[in-house]
Amino acid sequence: MTITHSVGGTTYRFDSLAALLAKASPARSGDVLAGIAAASDEERVAARMALADLPLRRFLDEPLIPYETDEVTRLICDSHDQAAFAPVSSMTVGALRDWLLSDAAGTEELTALAPGLTPEIAAAVCKLMRNQDLIAVGRKCRVVTAFRSTIGLPGRLSVRLQPNHPTDDPAGIAASILDGLMYGCGDAVIGINPATDSPAAMTRLLHLIDEIRLRHDIPTQSCVLAHVTTAMAVMDQGAPVDLVFQSIAGTQATNDSFGITLAMLAEAREQALALKRGTVGRNVMYFETGQGSALSADAHHGLDQQTVEARAYAVARAFSPLLVNTVVGFIGPEYLYNGKQIIRAGLEDHFCGKLLGIPMGCDICYTNHAEADQDDMDTLLTLLGTAGVNFIMGVPGADDIMLNYQSTSFHDALYLRATLGLKPAPEFEAWLERMEIADAAGRIRPRLTGESGARLLLAAGGAA
Repeated sequence: MTITHSVGGTTYRFDSLAALLAKASPARSGDVLAGIAAASDEERVAARMALADLPLRRFLDEPLIPYETDEVTRLICDSHDQAAFAPVSSMTVGALRDWLLSDAAGTEELTALAPGLTPEIAAAVCKLMRNQDLIAVGRKCRVVTAFRSTIGLPGRLSVRLQPNHPTDDPAGIAASILDGLMYGCGDAVIGINPATDSPAAMTRLLHLIDEIRLRHDIPTQSCVLAHVTTAMAVMDQGAPVDLVFQSIAGTQATNDSFGITLAMLAEAREQALALKRGTVGRNVMYFETGQGSALSADAHHGLDQQTVEARAYAVARAFSPLLVNTVVGFIGPEYLYNGKQIIRAGLEDHFCGKLLGIPMGCDICYTNHAEADQDDMDTLLTLLGTAGVNFIMGVPGADDIMLNYQSTSFHDALYLRATLGLKPAPEFEAWLERMEIADAAGRIRPRLTGESGARLLLAAGGAA
């Protein structure tokens, strides 16, 4: 059904909900590349005004991708909670925006609403919001998960320690793990992107992390970010798998390109749960997403990249993950051209993820051929910290020498915690103090002191 809106004497026509959402999106290179972006700022304003007047129920009645041809659409429709949706069911997209920003929408109300919102609704209201609106609402959302550490509590910021190495060299990886632990990082996960996706490589890296963790009773979890089928294979062989990782997307066709199905993810989750390796919780999945993945696979069905990204969060939500993060600037300038677009996308992804009830983090990053630099990442880091992001990445020197992109460093995590008064996960915070890495006020010591610090140094050297 065609939607029209007039601005300045010109009437703009939008032939579908998908077209309306695309034209209402902030400008970004991926939507221009796909040929679906607004042709002018005036058309973008007209689309947003038309979108603000649209009843929320329209998105329930008109799936953007047909139910019969896409299992992500089927998941969204079949899992929708009508009772949770009831409080906002009579609203328009614009009215929902106003309510989300009001004092009536507190953490408790937003938590109750999450199962009643579809990704398309979240994406639609996101397009009507300024950056400060995304921060204000995201900060009110609270999603807490746990395995050996509890992530997402108020006043906390967790960090994935990312000790990647271009040849999976155990000494290099162990040195990076030690470096990160000394800066108080690693409470979200110690997660390695393997240079080779094989059961043997994954098993070897899992044992390396597990040896360090067990020797010092570190309250964190490990993950080797191999394909889900590799994780299933090594679990069958008895490898110490804590978290099962997979990149996911918002269309069946994109997930097909990743070599996954929803049934496969469900099987892997049950397999990981059966290992019973968690101590304070049972969230065993780790997902990564990112705007542009569906377009790069030519599997976006004419949808704008922010809306497709939000649909990926419905996939994540179905499997109760410990961690979800958008690798926001990793795909490249073809999809997010510069620092401004990366900053906006990071805030959008965090807002939509939290609104839909998933434990959202962000790999605040860019590739070296993008029009962005570390100052842009400092800005997004600070904004996401203010918005209540669950976790960020900790990469040695902020430069991933295996994946060849720029992210955030162990120092960046210290800056954010100190500036905003944030602490690590409570179990990890207690461990840092016990190991004399942090003092009673949570400050990282300028040098290792005491017998426990010396033991950690020696043990890491031994693991290498």
